[in-house]
Amino acid sequence: MRSKLLLIIIDGVPYRNWRRLMGNLEGWVQSGEALVWKMRSVLPSTSACCYASIHTGVPPQVHGILSNEVRFRVAQPDIFSEIIKAGGKTGAVTHSYWSEFFNRYPFDPVRDIEYDESGGTITHGRFHTMTGYDRHNQMTPSDVDLFATLTMLTERFGVDYAILHTCTLDSMGHRFGHDCYEMDHAVYAMDGMLAAFLPRWRAAGYEVIVTADHGQTDRGHHGGREEAQQDVALYYFGAGRGPEENALLDQLQLAPTILSRLGVPIAETMKEKPFLTWSMMRSS
Repeated sequence: MRSKLLLIIIDGVPYRNWRRLMGNLEGWVQSGEALVWKMRSVLPSTSACCYASIHTGVPPQVHGILSNEVRFRVAQPDIFSEIIKAGGKTGAVTHSYWSEFFNRYPFDPVRDIEYDESGGTITHGRFHTMTGYDRHNQMTPSDVDLFATLTMLTERFGVDYAILHTCTLDSMGHRFGHDCYEMDHAVYAMDGMLAAFLPRWRAAGYEVIVTADHGQTDRGHHGGREEAQQDVALYYFGAGRGPEENALLDQLQLAPTILSRLGVPIAETMKEKPFLTWSMMRSS
C-alpha cells in the first residue's frame, strides 16, 4: 500500500453542527493540520443506502440498497474488496449492516460479531447490532470503546485500511432533534472522545477522514432531499491536496478517493473522480 487510511463515519450529523460544535476538529482546521469540505449524500439520504454508496461509489439506484429494510451482499466492487485484491489488510468496527453489505449476509451474531479471517473482504471485523433499538432505548455502544477497538486493530494487526462507524449522534438526533441542549452536549462529547484517539492514529502513520453518512433535521429526520438531511462535513488529516474549501464534494467520490490514497486501482464501476491528489498540501 502507498499509504494507510482510517475512515471515521459519525452517523447522522448535519453540516452546521459539525462546524459549530466540533471544537477539536475545527481547531485542527484552524491550525492547518486538517482540511474541511462540505459533502452531499446520495438519495435517499437513509443510513443503509449511504453505507453501501460510501463503499461502492455507486448510487442506491445501482447497488439496490434502497432502505434500511433492504439488505443483502452487494454485487459491486467496494473499498474492502479492491484493497484485498491488491494484497492489503482491512478492518471494520461498525454496525452489522456493513458486514452484511460487504462480507456475508445474513449477519450471524455468534459467527460474525468478531472475526479475524484472511479469506474474506474484511480481514478483521468487530461488529454490533443495536438489536432492540428504538426512540427511547438507543442500544448504542460507548464511542470510547469503539475508538479503542479500532486502535487495537491498527496496533495489533497493522491494517492498511479500516472503517469505524458509530450511530450515537444519529440516535440522539432521532430522539431530540438537532437544535437542543441534549444534542449540543452529545456532539461536544463525541468531539472530545474522538480527539483523544486521533493524534495516536496520525502518529502511527494513518491518514484520517472523518465525516457522516447523512445529515439530520431539527425534527430528527433524514432520508429526503434537503441540505439539512444530505449535507455533512468532511475533515481530512493527511498529506494530500484537495479542492478549495468552498467546494461541494459528492459522497460517491469517497470510495475512489480512498483507493487512490492507498495506491489501489479504482474499480471501473466507480465513476466519480477522487477529490485528493498526491501533491503535498503544506511544506512543514
